[in-house]
Amino acid sequence: MPDLYSRMAPRVRELTAEVVARCAAEVPFYRELPRETLDGEVTPSVAAVFGLLLRSLREPDVLGPGELTRIIEWSARRAEERLPLPAAMTAYLIGAEVWWRALCATATPGELADAGSGLLGCLRAAVPAVALAHDQAAEDVRGEERRVRRALVSALFAGQPYQALAEAARIEVAPAYDVVVYVFEGGPRARLVQSALDAHAGTLVLADPDEGVALLPDRGTPELGCLAGRLTGDVGPVLLAAARATEPARIPAALEEARRVMEIVQRLGRPPGLYRFDDVLLEYQLARPGAGLDRLAAKLDPLAGHPHLVDTLRAFVNRGHNRRQTSLDLHIHRNTLDYRLQRVSLLTGLDLGVPAQARLLEAALTARDLL
Repeated sequence: MPDLYSRMAPRVRELTAEVVARCAAEVPFYRELPRETLDGEVTPSVAAVFGLLLRSLREPDVLGPGELTRIIEWSARRAEERLPLPAAMTAYLIGAEVWWRALCATATPGELADAGSGLLGCLRAAVPAVALAHDQAAEDVRGEERRVRRALVSALFAGQPYQALAEAARIEVAPAYDVVVYVFEGGPRARLVQSALDAHAGTLVLADPDEGVALLPDRGTPELGCLAGRLTGDVGPVLLAAARATEPARIPAALEEARRVMEIVQRLGRPPGLYRFDDVLLEYQLARPGAGLDRLAAKLDPLAGHPHLVDTLRAFVNRGHNRRQTSLDLHIHRNTLDYRLQRVSLLTGLDLGVPAQARLLEAALTARDLL
């Protein structure tokens, strides 16, 4: 169709400008680009695609390996610049629509069918190549972003310089963080945990899934206390140990504190939930090895042959000495509970009715669990 080629050629510049204008008006990604980028990068790319469509009017097999390579290279470059694939596909469809309307206004009835077939043939060859190239390049970009984020997390955890890594990762390091160590039952997928953390914080959370550590920006909202419930609902039961870093330089110390809290919580078999240092302060001090810890634990040696009495004492302590709730938890009658607690006092020589002796029994139970 050499005649149609001659009539369409003068319109390429006009059609290119129309496509660029529509992309800037209709596609959010292009709308945010500065004018110099639209003129300096987007316009030449659109003009090049129209050049291929123009050549297809006189060269049926215009999209050979060489031209497809050029399209793939354009697409990969755009993906590296973080052009979303839906935006790229929309731009191609806008271009196809503009080109088709121009054909309808310019071609004769006898030319239109062949010109339309040529347009569809170009799209059929180009779109899969664009999608594949964009996907591969975007995966490379995502892989590099993950690598840089991991390096940033490692630097923050180790107290090393992080500013250059934060800039490379395009992440603004918060002025303060809650350093959270987490342990899930069942080992859920790291991506699921990351998504739940991001949803809670409302932003990308820096985390090390291998170590089970996350940095949640301390911005006051949402409350960290809601995190355990959210993660339990989205992922599964979770133990959380948290410590606050008032500045990035304090992250290593906060991480060490959170890890100590998690160690104590796991050794004591605490139920899922969020724990801070103040929640296990007494237990942490009791956990210090030495003769005092051994002597405390030995207070319960008389109960060694009576595991049901130890379990009853533990339930009673966990319920804050609430007899009614303890009997419900253990599924026993109140009288049975009273009998068992009396046996504990008789065997150990420590009366639960005397506050000082009751505190000693609680400490002995903690020491026993820690050992």
